Amino acid sequence: MTFDEPEPNPTADHILEWLEGSLSYFPSFFDDPYDARDFSADSWWVQTQCLDQEPINNSPASFNNSITTTATNATTTKPMDSIVSNQLLPPDLPKKRKLPDDLNPNISQSSRKNQNPRIHEADVGGAVTGQGVPPRRTAANKKTTGKSAVSNNIGNNKEGSWAEQLLYPCAAAVTARNPSRVQHFLYVLQDLSSLTGDANHRLAAHGLEALKHHLSYPGISSAPAGSTTFASSNPKFFRDSLIKFNDINPWFRIPNNVANTSILQILAEQDCSSSLHILDIGVSHGVQWPTLLEELTRRSGGPPPLVRLTVVTPTGDNNQSKSTPFANGPPNYDFSFQLLGFAKAININLQINRLENIPLQSLNSQVINSSAEETLVVCAQFSLHNLNHNIPDDRTEFLRVLRSMEPKGVVLSENNIDCSCNNCGDFATGFSRRVEYLWRFLDSTSVAYKGRESDERRMMEAEAAKALTNVGEMNERKEKWCERLRNAGFIGELFGEETIDGARALLRKYDSNWEIRTEERDYCVCLWWKGKPVSFCSLWKIDQKPCDS
Repeated sequence: MTFDEPEPNPTADHILEWLEGSLSYFPSFFDDPYDARDFSADSWWVQTQCLDQEPINNSPASFNNSITTTATNATTTKPMDSIVSNQLLPPDLPKKRKLPDDLNPNISQSSRKNQNPRIHEADVGGAVTGQGVPPRRTAANKKTTGKSAVSNNIGNNKEGSWAEQLLYPCAAAVTARNPSRVQHFLYVLQDLSSLTGDANHRLAAHGLEALKHHLSYPGISSAPAGSTTFASSNPKFFRDSLIKFNDINPWFRIPNNVANTSILQILAEQDCSSSLHILDIGVSHGVQWPTLLEELTRRSGGPPPLVRLTVVTPTGDNNQSKSTPFANGPPNYDFSFQLLGFAKAININLQINRLENIPLQSLNSQVINSSAEETLVVCAQFSLHNLNHNIPDDRTEFLRVLRSMEPKGVVLSENNIDCSCNNCGDFATGFSRRVEYLWRFLDSTSVAYKGRESDERRMMEAEAAKALTNVGEMNERKEKWCERLRNAGFIGELFGEETIDGARALLRKYDSNWEIRTEERDYCVCLWWKGKPVSFCSLWKIDQKPCDS
């Protein structure tokens, strides 16, 4: 349905209606909320003898029953000390261990954060087939304090995390159907996990829940239990939290910024009298658009006579869609009224049309009510990877559907996690990719929130952790997406200098571990965290040559 402008209200300040208590978060370009000096020393790497490989049980029924029982018992009232002491643990791992915070309220969070687990050689040696684990590092014996210790610790954490070194071989043991070894890792993870610790403890906690879910309900997607996610939050809290997150972490802010400046770049190439129509297939939940509307007021010749925003929301009864990270807001969340009020206040003629519970494959020019007289731009942000990768060429076919709408441009942003395989069919390989994605999110989020605990942080992290259980979703690196777009009849377009310079200027507001890299071969702007790729943005136009059949 279409939302018209709200009735004029002389007593209302529409800009404040949009921000509604979030004014301090959006946008504070000249503030620097970062202080990365909040990490404790990390000296947990040790060398020990190898853990003998346990015999493999190839019976699916006995394997699932055995591990499911283990996963269930790990959360019972049986004392953790006795549970751990009965397992096959490394000889140097303390038998008398502290209980996780969620099981022992008498332990302070500060002591939990400073706990340095000691991991056995076999725990990190059983890497996923075809994917090595981050290299070991020998911790310095000399204790350091102050800024130098913090600086060294941040540098040492760039290559991985101890939680990854436990989750990878555990997933490999699941794939190998080795219940004894899986049981061993589940108990160690249970003992070390905490949703209120540092990024490693949180990754262990989310990874443990995902492993237990897979062992109990293999092949079924589900969000981690006991956590508030986007869909289960309060609408106002959800919007304010998302605005704040964008202000302290560039995970979405930079792709949104690149997309907005690309839209302006496309619009500048069209007739000034042309209306602008944006097809929003993304996860910004309206937060992306106030900045674009404000930029339109500064455009030479003024804003377009009409700006139409068609927002596509995921199919509600699709379990895979529900478990896609960041895709689904609260059931009663609707940013239309606030955004329309904001547009009215800055003299932008805005119309919003929401297409709810519609499969992406069913989109066409008639459904979105597009016309040849307007400038149509498709903005697909972190959503197309949810198209079923098991159906041959499903994603390419949808890109061909987009081409049939004859847009003036398509802006695509997606995750860009390394993958050397053509088809991550086994559980261990796919799970390791998702753990890698979540670690970069949790690590960067810990810096963004300066290590502080908050409801907003827990919600954002729980939402990202849905990637671990969304088994139907499989992302592909930018090279594959570029290949698909070319096969669908698109050609890459270089970003303008203003787009690149603007993104880099905005990134200076954030932690120095973030960087932007441009790759002219694939026409991409890539966002990196601690020397590792996180996401990419690309701009595409219709190739006038006939596309592949």
